[in-house]
Amino acid sequence: PLLASAHENSCIRLWSIQGNLMKELLPFSEHPSGPLTALCTDVFTKILLAGSKEGYIIRWNMASFLEDSRNKKNQIKEELCWRAHATEVVELFIEEEKNVVVTASIDGSVRLWHAMTGYYFGYFGQARKFDLSDTSRLILPPDVNNSPAIIKEESKHMEKKKVKYPLILDRDK
Repeated sequence: PLLASAHENSCIRLWSIQGNLMKELLPFSEHPSGPLTALCTDVFTKILLAGSKEGYIIRWNMASFLEDSRNKKNQIKEELCWRAHATEVVELFIEEEKNVVVTASIDGSVRLWHAMTGYYFGYFGQARKFDLSDTSRLILPPDVNNSPAIIKEESKHMEKKKVKYPLILDRDK
């Protein structure tokens, strides 16, 4: 068993059932996610989804980490980030049989997304039926204009580096 907590600084902390901190996660996609407001996992806890105050959904793959959390090579990989709403995400869940993520926002909308690609299927209350089979054409909701960002495996967290030699005017050079 594993516990996850989402925090205002965009950090997710993973805890053992005994209360020991196992891992801290920070998103490193190009879009700032802001304070995290919702979390969910799939049934087997291999995928972790987080929703943010800015309307972003971030997906991590936790499968290798959960196999052996002590092995440093088994990391949690951020795989996808997309803008789901223009306002705060208040709830989300993954429906695994159909491979769909359902998100809800404070704007009152409930939307469907493809779990692996972040493609938009539509919203609850729309006139047309959901077509969950077509993920080839990218459509976006009217209030969102950012395409899903696939995070490459070699991406690293942006770390603040200490400046060893600050910029100083050298008149001799």
